[in-house]
Amino acid sequence: MFVARLLATHVHLRHATTRDVLACWFGVDRSTITRAIGEIRQLLAERGCTISPGVRLRSLAEIVDHLGASKMNGIIDGTEIRARRPAAGRKDRDKFISGKNKQNAVKSMVLTAGDGRVLFCSPASPGSCADITHARQLGLVNLLADGPAVEILADAGYQGLGAQTGGRVVTPPHRKFKKNAPDWYEEMHERQRKAHSSRRIRVEHGIAHLKNWRALARHLGRRERMSDTVQAVAALLSHQRAEDLIPAR
Repeated sequence: MFVARLLATHVHLRHATTRDVLACWFGVDRSTITRAIGEIRQLLAERGCTISPGVRLRSLAEIVDHLGASKMNGIIDGTEIRARRPAAGRKDRDKFISGKNKQNAVKSMVLTAGDGRVLFCSPASPGSCADITHARQLGLVNLLADGPAVEILADAGYQGLGAQTGGRVVTPPHRKFKKNAPDWYEEMHERQRKAHSSRRIRVEHGIAHLKNWRALARHLGRRERMSDTVQAVAALLSHQRAEDLIPAR
């Protein structure tokens, strides 16, 4: 029954309930639960994020076009999800070590609307990949440079994209004085930094909502399935947020 398979997958992603417990709950074999989660998770990942009731967008290009058409700004940031370390002897073992948190992780780029609603979650990449490199690999630079006039707010990890996208990516101001900066400059720089942070803080709220799903708090399964897991959670979360926007009758 499709509804039961969907419910089992939802509970597994939301609460990290083990397959043995779900098999006992639904009265089926563990392998049946494993197969159901794998199939439904992929369907959810392909579903895309719900922008408004009845409207779903699946790719980064569609999100950029939507932001341009609706005259909205977006906010991007990278988030890391702890993952199991590859087995000893694998040549790509160090590729998953995050330079920021010094832990084994995978990384996903999250794009939200100005109010913090999740619009897009990228496929997962190894934790050693820098935020700006990941954005370039996803094609964000070309989409913004050749696409509509969209303002994308980002943190200092994306500095350099502004020049490549015609100013469409807005990052915190660079420090012009490394040492012995005059007091007036320190005050101005701090004011500008706080103003930018207050505009982009909503992306942190969106990421926090994603991390409330236990499947993204720490991933203990196969790293190859992380892309489907991240995008499936984003699809479910965005659908829930869209449904909350419908006024009660």
